[in-house]
Amino acid sequence: MNGKTILIIGFTWPEPTTTAAGHRMLQLIRFFLRHDYHITFGSTAKQTDYSMDLESLGVHTIPLVLNDSSFDVFVKELNPGIVLYDRFLTEEQFGWRVADFAPNALRLLDTEDLHSLRHVREKCLKATKEFSFSLWKQDDVTKREIASIYRCDLSLIISDYEIKLLEEVLNIDSDLLCYVPFMLKPIDVQEVRRWPNFDSRNDIICIGNGKHTPNVDALKWTIREIWPLIREELPKVNLKIYGAYFPQKIRQLHNPNKGVWVEGWVEDMDVVVRNARLVLAPLRFGAGAKGKLITAMRNGTPSISTPIGAEGMQGDHMWPGKIAKDTNDLAEAAISLYQHKAEWVLAQENGIELVNTFYSQEKHARCLVERLLEIQKNLEKHRNNNFTGSLLMHHTLNSTRYMAKWIEAKRDKV
Repeated sequence: MNGKTILIIGFTWPEPTTTAAGHRMLQLIRFFLRHDYHITFGSTAKQTDYSMDLESLGVHTIPLVLNDSSFDVFVKELNPGIVLYDRFLTEEQFGWRVADFAPNALRLLDTEDLHSLRHVREKCLKATKEFSFSLWKQDDVTKREIASIYRCDLSLIISDYEIKLLEEVLNIDSDLLCYVPFMLKPIDVQEVRRWPNFDSRNDIICIGNGKHTPNVDALKWTIREIWPLIREELPKVNLKIYGAYFPQKIRQLHNPNKGVWVEGWVEDMDVVVRNARLVLAPLRFGAGAKGKLITAMRNGTPSISTPIGAEGMQGDHMWPGKIAKDTNDLAEAAISLYQHKAEWVLAQENGIELVNTFYSQEKHARCLVERLLEIQKNLEKHRNNNFTGSLLMHHTLNSTRYMAKWIEAKRDKV
């Protein structure tokens, strides 16, 4: 086994310019490269026009096939020291194969966000039910995701809210969890001086990948209900909407006469955000840390969001903008912040402090290195202490193993 070799099994090929998940994966890849790991990245997904050229970073890439024993040969020959699963779905698909053919590899799960939390919140919103932890714990997706966390040696959690949820509501041992938010370089004084100032910035923008249902819901709510209230008070201001993969129901809401511009994907989102006066992100459901709000902070742009949007993203720090729950309050918050320079400058300063402290790349990278080394040195003991994980590995993955073998055998006969 090569302790400095890591296999990353991606749910998709990273798209840093279209998704927060892609940006998060790129950060992890760069983290491992900085610490001299040899990285192989594989995925069963098809690459798109937005997929990053990982080979240019020095990352070896390989297409993977589901339910195929070719993976067994490949992972045995690679003999990685670490296998990183990108979301629990890839652990369900490949976990038993890694356990069988690379048993000494540290099994690392990047949850991205708690998919089950987002899933149950969406169900509650559609059914006009109030979300509860009881409903979350009863859901099948929750059971699958938590089982995956137990089967892995360590899970990377991007939100401090979700760390507390796992530890306090489900009593998951903290030894199995590692808080790793977005790891950001500090913003220095010179960079701030290069930013456009309050008077040089115009318009309000929304950012969101059209494949992500919380974004589509937020955009519809914004355009149909929140924006008309803002536009009434700020008739010369435009709402500009950026992102890839917008469905037709969003594209058809483009209406310049009412100040709504559905612009679509741009290659450099930082430039767009840096020249906007506000980012509006009224998310009604979701989970994890929101990449759009991170992008706003990194570019000195205050943001208006909901408690769900800001959840797990600020610790004890002040929010770099305003947080509001309903249509009227969100509109009023945006109108006020757009017009008041002193308030806007203070929000920008709060964002700089958040990036430089709460999201410190150096601090979180150091913590992750220490956790990985500690577990690798005591892997057998670590796994013996995780009896629930061993139990789930035995029962759950046996059923997955037999199903995968049955699928492969049936396919070979065709």
